[in-house]
Amino acid sequence: MRGMAIVRVILFFSFEHEGVYYPCALVEQFRKVRHDPVTGMWVVQPDIIRGRHKTSVLHLNTFYRGAHLILVYGKKKLPVKFHFSYSLDAFRAFYVNKYIDHHANEIAF
Repeated sequence: MRGMAIVRVILFFSFEHEGVYYPCALVEQFRKVRHDPVTGMWVVQPDIIRGRHKTSVLHLNTFYRGAHLILVYGKKKLPVKFHFSYSLDAFRAFYVNKYIDHHANEIAF
């Protein structure tokens, strides 16, 4: 993915230090697992250390564009009342969808 990383924004915040304004985000990191030759997409997983998500604070200038993640489904069925908003916490791996946006494909792949 040309040196780019996938992160999940948890919190946007800003602060001022010595008169300089810093817009930032608290993020959870994902790690690249492999490139899937069938789909042509990268597979990423949450970067978890000792049972906790690896987090960082990033300046907003380091963000380039949004990424679309597709769940890597297993063989088990989801509960009937499963809400989509739990997807990033419930699934272990995701495809980085390079087909969603021509410009994302052009830049990241």
